[in-house]
Amino acid sequence: MPKVSVIMGTYNGAKTVDAAIQSICDQTFTDWEFIICDDCSTDDTLEHLRRWKKKDDRIKIIKNRKNSHLAYSLNHCLSIAKGQYIARMDDDDISYPERLNILVEFLDKNLDYAFVGSLVECFDGNQTINGQRMYRKERPEKKDFLSISPFIHPTVMFQKKALEKVKNYRVSKETRRTEDYDLFMRLYARGYKGYNIQTPLYRYYISPDAMVKKRLYRYRIDEAIIRWKGFGALGLLPGAFPYVIRPLLVGLIPQKLIWYLKYKKG
Repeated sequence: MPKVSVIMGTYNGAKTVDAAIQSICDQTFTDWEFIICDDCSTDDTLEHLRRWKKKDDRIKIIKNRKNSHLAYSLNHCLSIAKGQYIARMDDDDISYPERLNILVEFLDKNLDYAFVGSLVECFDGNQTINGQRMYRKERPEKKDFLSISPFIHPTVMFQKKALEKVKNYRVSKETRRTEDYDLFMRLYARGYKGYNIQTPLYRYYISPDAMVKKRLYRYRIDEAIIRWKGFGALGLLPGAFPYVIRPLLVGLIPQKLIWYLKYKKG
């Protein structure tokens, strides 16, 4: 039984997935399995994954029957995961070599925390961009969910038993882009809590094109629904209602301006 199951969903990630997988293979912590779910890619992603499987038998490759988005893909990974801890990874990012070791040590020593994440260094494909903008509070409280998700999803390692208690990721229309925000709020509503290590352990890829896609107005509506349900479960309503409609208002701001203000190069 591996101590850690690393889970990753990928869709048309052929250009970046090799570096992401290599960063897990380069970890100083070695007691892991890496479960990767191909979400019906239309490029040669699956061929890349199969080559990695031949190189390292700790890598397991699964495939969805149809394109089903990230929450479904991660649940597919969780259905076969054997680790005590579940670590996330995205197909266009890099885990720094000490990442898994540091997160495992934290969860081993701090049993009152159900999950732990870290800060990140943002990367635009050429250079690091304004990393301080991705700061997250060390010990988030329920009220910290009002403005933004207080955890950076792909940096997080969970106790598997905590995920099982909340039935893993919720697969629905409104979680297409906010499966992490929804999950973290459901964990806190059940009395679990998370922690952010105040050191970057992860290089997070971000681009203007990706941000524009993420901020399509239909996803803003989805986020408002997630906030309504999550804030209700956390006992933050009705006072938090202005934060429920916040995504709808922000969605009216030109996307290039959002990019400039949030990710302007320093």
